[in-house]
Amino acid sequence: MTPPASAADPAADPAADKSSGAQRLPGRAVVGDGRAVKAADRAHVFHSWSAQGLIDPLAVAGAEGSYFWDYDGNRYLDFSSQLVNTNIGHQHPKVVAAIQEQAAKLCTIAPGFAVDVRSEAARLIAERTPGDLDKIFFTNGGAEAVENAVRMARLHTGRPKVLSAYRSYHGATAAAINLTGDPRRWPSDTASAGVVHFWGPFLYRSPFHAESEAQECERALAHLEQTLAFEGPQTVAAIILETIPGTAGIMVPPPGYLAGVREICDRHGIVFILDEVMAGFGRTGHWFAADHFGVTPDLLTFAKGVNSGYVPLGGVAISAEIAATFETRPYPGGLTYSGHPLACASAVATINAMADERIVENAAEIGETVIGPALREIAGRHPSVGEVRGLGAFWALELVKDKETREPLVPYNASGAANTPMAEFAAACKRGGLWPFVNMNRTHVVPACTVTAAEAKEGLAVLDEALTTADAHTTA
Repeated sequence: MTPPASAADPAADPAADKSSGAQRLPGRAVVGDGRAVKAADRAHVFHSWSAQGLIDPLAVAGAEGSYFWDYDGNRYLDFSSQLVNTNIGHQHPKVVAAIQEQAAKLCTIAPGFAVDVRSEAARLIAERTPGDLDKIFFTNGGAEAVENAVRMARLHTGRPKVLSAYRSYHGATAAAINLTGDPRRWPSDTASAGVVHFWGPFLYRSPFHAESEAQECERALAHLEQTLAFEGPQTVAAIILETIPGTAGIMVPPPGYLAGVREICDRHGIVFILDEVMAGFGRTGHWFAADHFGVTPDLLTFAKGVNSGYVPLGGVAISAEIAATFETRPYPGGLTYSGHPLACASAVATINAMADERIVENAAEIGETVIGPALREIAGRHPSVGEVRGLGAFWALELVKDKETREPLVPYNASGAANTPMAEFAAACKRGGLWPFVNMNRTHVVPACTVTAAEAKEGLAVLDEALTTADAHTTA
């Protein structure tokens, strides 16, 4: 059970985590020794995306719903949903029970067999994907989903190139990291992976000097057309886009853009891939973000929210035309744990719980009535907030030094001293008992899709206060 909440305690022991002094939870012992957990971690665990000697991971003792806590009784409201994947919240009892029941029945089986829970997971996903995306290829996560979607597109078309946006993240495996637009690509970019990057629409920082959403859409599509013309559309297998870019900034595309990309792909025989790894399964207030725009891709990648990350799972939803390519021709790809029974059981339980408990609808309502209005009010109070954007439980604040010039609060890809304003903001959130999602000059508001209005307001109040630290770095 979750330890009882209390008001923030300024005397909280900073030894628990150097960056935090979150809400203390007095009168309730947490079993275990956080120092021993952290020591073992530092001795043996190699962390992703990190300089190993410069990190100080928080030792987590437990989690439930919208919260997690450490061994010293400090509780955090999770406004990051970990990596924007615990859409159904932590420790949902129906999902935990489904994993336990499946483990007692059949823990694992090779992907070549037909298994009830795997078939049911595929059926439930196919029921919710747009259009005729009725075949499901299971992977272990989002990056592998992207890898296989790109492979399918290349084999289906016989073409080598794939186009992706600069403001994007598609994963850290070989093809996915080359498709990624953000700086995490740079150390692994081979410049020979058949990837061409282009600019997607983003009116607030328009590369097209647009003054309206309509102009941004028109000019972004013209730019894509020109990129294709110079690359040779007959050499392009696929265009891959995050339906709504996630880590890159939650930029909701302007009306007509995705439909325009769909038309361009159809005209040139190019496979259209939508990456819904982060935006899918209720995050935006629809089962898939594509539902907001009435667009059906040829391939759709998913992971994260499909089972809230309780057991690793991802996949590709495949159109009838592309599935037919491999009807009598073997698909040259697979994974030992494709459609793992424990993962599929957790997906079945997650999807059913989301439907039964109206979790997708809750995300839509919370975004429209609580998070969106509150963030717009917060933006009016803080000179550091340049723009608010988002849908459902998927929002971003663009933090700036100057609202007029729109200069980012920290430089692109800042680190060390240059990133001080954002580091101070994140630390202030944690002191208030809020675990934020921070990337470059942005903070994202991405709580569980199960978040209540009271929980959302609690987190937004902490965010509001923490932004005063960012305000101190503005020119206002």
